Amino acid sequence: MADLNGKTVAFLLTDGYEDSELTSPWQAVTDAGARAQLVSPASGSVTGKKGHEQAVDVSVSDADAASYDALVLPGGVVNADHLRMDDASVAFARDFFSQHKPVGVICHGAWILIEAGAVDGRTLTSYPSLKTDLTNAGAEWVDEEVVVDQGLVSSRTPDDLPAFNAKVVEEIAEGKHAGQTI
Repeated sequence: MADLNGKTVAFLLTDGYEDSELTSPWQAVTDAGARAQLVSPASGSVTGKKGHEQAVDVSVSDADAASYDALVLPGGVVNADHLRMDDASVAFARDFFSQHKPVGVICHGAWILIEAGAVDGRTLTSYPSLKTDLTNAGAEWVDEEVVVDQGLVSSRTPDDLPAFNAKVVEEIAEGKHAGQTI
C-alpha cells in the first residue's frame, strides 16, 4: 500500500450519506498514514443512513481546498442531493479540480461534480441511476468497478469499495495531476 504520511484528506458529506462509503475509505487513507478530516455544511456531527455518526471537523464555509491533498465524496442519495444544492460545498469540490488534486467519488456522490462543472470530457462511473445525468453533463459513463481519469477516481456502490479504496490511496500518493482540472 502507498504511503500517505504527511497528507491530509477532506471527506465532504452531510446527513444521509452511505455509511460504508465514509468509514471504509476513511480507514484506508488513515491506515496508509494520511490525516482525514470531515468537512460538512452541517455542524456538530453527521449521521449516515444506517446510523453511523461522526463529528464534523471543519465547516465547509471555513474550509479551503488548499489545506488538503485530496477530496473524497461518499454517496448516499440524501447526502449527495443536499451537497449539490449547497454553494459552499460545490465551490469547495470545484477547487480541488482547479488545483489539480485527486478526487474520489462513489455512488451518488458524482452529483456534486456535475454542479461543479467537473465532469465534461471525463470518463467515470457511478450508481447506475446517474448515467443520464452524467452523460448529459458531458461525461463518458462506464459500468465498471473503478475508473481512474487523471486523478478522478470513481466507483458505483459499496460492493466496489475494496477497488475504490486502493485506487484512491494510489492517486493521493501520486499527488497532483495536470489533467485533473475543470
